[in-house]
Amino acid sequence: MPSRFYEQDVRSGLKNKRKLSAFLDKLALKHRKSLKKVGFTYIFCSDEALLEMNKQFLNHDTYTDIITFDLSENDNELTGEIYISKDRVAENAAKFDTEYSDELHRVIFHGALHLCGFKDKSKADSGEMRKQEDRCLKQYSKEI
Repeated sequence: MPSRFYEQDVRSGLKNKRKLSAFLDKLALKHRKSLKKVGFTYIFCSDEALLEMNKQFLNHDTYTDIITFDLSENDNELTGEIYISKDRVAENAAKFDTEYSDELHRVIFHGALHLCGFKDKSKADSGEMRKQEDRCLKQYSKEI
């Protein structure tokens, strides 16, 4: 099942969805070779919508750019829902002086990497996550 992208009251501006979906599938298979099924669902929403989810499901009363839910039922599949705040991505792009599209793709890859098992709570894990995100951005930019 290819990755799917939905917009909930926002326009993400995401282009090349088929190529991105294929790239995400390859990414998952690279990190979890025994997979028989991969399916990521990305939902783009507003800051307010993601804040409500953060409060409801994670007991965090803070804005965030992404929340990832692993819905896999066994080790042979990797499925999940990834909610992304378009507002937060746009703000972070300005804050880090990068293109909106680059920041959007970084966050998309970040969610997929979480589902592949990468963490970002410790300084070392966060550094590895950033390295993997950079690698994905570089590889993906070569493919489009």
